[in-house]
Amino acid sequence: MTFPDSPLDHVTPYDRFAWSDAQIEQWLASGEQRAELSAYFGATEHRQLATLARRARDTAVRDPGLRVIIVPGIMGSQLGLLRPAPLPHDLLWLDPIDIQRGRLAALRLPGGAPIVPLGIVTYSYLRLKLALRAQGLAAEFHDYDWRLPVGMLGGDLAQRIRAAAPQRVALVAHSMGGLVSRAALAHPGTAQVRSVVLLGTPNHGSFAAIQALRGTYAVVRKIARLALRSSAEDLAAQVFNTFPSLYDFLPDRDGGAGMDLFDAGNWPVSGPQPRPALLAAASTARAQLAPVDERFTAIAGIGQVTATGVARRGDDFVYTLTRAGDGTVPAASAAPRGVRTLYVRAAHSDLTRDWRVAQAVAGVLRGEARTALAARWRNRSRARAQVSDNQLRASHTGKVDWGAFTAQERRSFLENLNEPPRLLLRVARRGSRRGNTTRRGVRRSP
Repeated sequence: MTFPDSPLDHVTPYDRFAWSDAQIEQWLASGEQRAELSAYFGATEHRQLATLARRARDTAVRDPGLRVIIVPGIMGSQLGLLRPAPLPHDLLWLDPIDIQRGRLAALRLPGGAPIVPLGIVTYSYLRLKLALRAQGLAAEFHDYDWRLPVGMLGGDLAQRIRAAAPQRVALVAHSMGGLVSRAALAHPGTAQVRSVVLLGTPNHGSFAAIQALRGTYAVVRKIARLALRSSAEDLAAQVFNTFPSLYDFLPDRDGGAGMDLFDAGNWPVSGPQPRPALLAAASTARAQLAPVDERFTAIAGIGQVTATGVARRGDDFVYTLTRAGDGTVPAASAAPRGVRTLYVRAAHSDLTRDWRVAQAVAGVLRGEARTALAARWRNRSRARAQVSDNQLRASHTGKVDWGAFTAQERRSFLENLNEPPRLLLRVARRGSRRGNTTRRGVRRSP
């Protein structure tokens, strides 16, 4: 059950604070709205962003002929409904108050609500833009409706690239944004793209997509803690399973899948189900992406507990966990064959916030041959575990009272949405059964 949708008369604090990145950047540099921005980001983050914003403001663009477009990942753009002035636009993703009221259902596809992108999620991406600007690069964002098919989103990005002519273009793409960028390069008129930097892009898919469709992904489960009348399984079945984008980055066999995940018959019959039509559409989508070439550089996160394999066990999926990835995307998926790849010990959501990554990106865009990141990596860890969807459903089960949270607790909740449940990896003893590793290797999160 959902609450009545009343976008014109229900204005939340998150609607009022959904400022554009350009406006926030200006205030950070000038010192205006200090109290509001400090409360919004937290005091430490605000100080660091303000320092970066002043450096960005005071640094001249070194190459006016180069335009750097930052393409965020899935869930990295705000989504909502337009309102006439002077009312602020109606932010749905990510507005905890609206989610609590059941309004996340308005994102369902196909739907009657005219959802539009409303800028990027500033906490996740503003730091990267400011860091590149402080290096003399003319960086800007490309927000988009991340629910839609990657191929469709690539067409929109291609149109923006063509509009940039005669300027040269560099793409810096995080997560699914890399797939959108590759889809864009399959369109004519995009030859002025001279370089593409992929940050944790699931070129061969991510097992997080399976979990999102099954209602066991940490983000879906944490969002469900906010929704008063919906479980994670409800949100997966009624909302997230309608997003074509999730199907577009299901893992293929090169990405570690031991089965054809685009065949609905290979999925468990209990719990939320994938939609066969969307599976069929996604099965050919990856072949329509532009191939990677000499313009591409990949940056892969490593050392984080990551699902790097899946198997069907009875009426359940069981995931193999290793440290060969960034917590969301396996390193093998983020590092396509034939592409220069750099490695960093960082989590998926931190790839756009890590100063080492920003320095490396700037160096790549300037054509520098060397960076501080490792050019090679070999996974020497034998530690692993297994966890099933049924076990993941035991995590993040309790509802939260958003109104009772302090400002710090609210920030912490939103900033840690992408954090997976705490799982222990072990080196299996000789002769031990894999199932024992699973049962001992899971620590439940509250």
